[in-house]
Amino acid sequence: MTNERSAIVAGGGIAGTATAIALRHAGYAPVIYEAKERGADERGVFLTIAANGVHALRSLGMDPARVLAGGFSTPTIALRGARGQMLAEVPLGGPETTTIRRADLYTALRAEAEAHDIPIVYGARLASVTAGSGAVTAGFEDGRDATADLLVGADGLRSRTRKALDPDAPEPHYLGLLNTGGFTAGPVGPDLAPPRGTMQMSFGRRAFFGWVTAPDDSVWWFANPPRKQPARPGEFTDETWREYLLDLFAGEPAGDLIRASDEMVGPWNTRDLRRVPVWRGERVVLVGDAAHAVAPSSGQGASMALEDAVVLGHHLRRQRDVSEALAGYEAERRPRVQKVVAYGRRSSNGKVLGPVGAAIRDAMLPMVMRQLHRKGDPQAWILEHRLPALAGC
Repeated sequence: MTNERSAIVAGGGIAGTATAIALRHAGYAPVIYEAKERGADERGVFLTIAANGVHALRSLGMDPARVLAGGFSTPTIALRGARGQMLAEVPLGGPETTTIRRADLYTALRAEAEAHDIPIVYGARLASVTAGSGAVTAGFEDGRDATADLLVGADGLRSRTRKALDPDAPEPHYLGLLNTGGFTAGPVGPDLAPPRGTMQMSFGRRAFFGWVTAPDDSVWWFANPPRKQPARPGEFTDETWREYLLDLFAGEPAGDLIRASDEMVGPWNTRDLRRVPVWRGERVVLVGDAAHAVAPSSGQGASMALEDAVVLGHHLRRQRDVSEALAGYEAERRPRVQKVVAYGRRSSNGKVLGPVGAAIRDAMLPMVMRQLHRKGDPQAWILEHRLPALAGC
């Protein structure tokens, strides 16, 4: 490829690897700088790539069947009340919607980046960003630096790129929920294993719980215990955290699944970002959680990152002037992602209701959902969003 411009991508997660591939299609020679060492465990349990995220993978020239091979289809959510009663079934955009372990998705995306001859430098944590005349330089904690035509901050919720752009940028906001999850050691009894393809979500008596049956009949689960104060590093051991959850879900099916699990992760604090005023400079731009962290309850964090990559790639391909391309990217993306962030925050608020509020929710939700679905899928504006292909255009 001739006349390539150079790009630094700070962060090798979903947003960073996808954006690097988009930059390659846009005529750039990107290098990914990942803070963690190669092979380091990825924090998190599993996530869902919604239909709009799957389409974004295609727009980037990737085969979803290959990238998401470690996952399985989850086209439906079954919402249950505090007593286990069915409240509503919610479509998730069709059979392409896929649940996958976070580590498996990271591994697949990094393999795609390497297949595009995109170097990945591990153990490189961003320390500074300096914009110069016609270029930008990134300094890393180990003393190395790199200079390029463009720097993309894909460095997550606590982005150092965001702080470099705006020292007064907002800090992540704690949503009053912890997050945890795990996997059963194998198949469980029929009373605990839901039908494949349906993500069960229960508001529970004291905490929100979700679970789904994988193709090998093991059960993948997550929980959102409400807590006024964030968990402190080292506050829980694996054993004390398991005991905490078993007490929280005593007498509920969730407790049996937790007991049957040989693998658990957490807890970590659930956070999102209020509006981030500054997304870009002349040669620096934010993508993914660095720009717009979405609450997990939206089910859209990964899909929004993939969409960011596609849109940024299109603007950089069409517009030679980097600053104008970044302005176009922000103008296109900001309204959509801010709407999704607000949607996710409302969903999280429904998980921390008291007994009276929970009773009202359980009584009203079925009627509300019927009213909403009379006019079609209320999530269609999220799930049916489609972007033009970047690869090969």
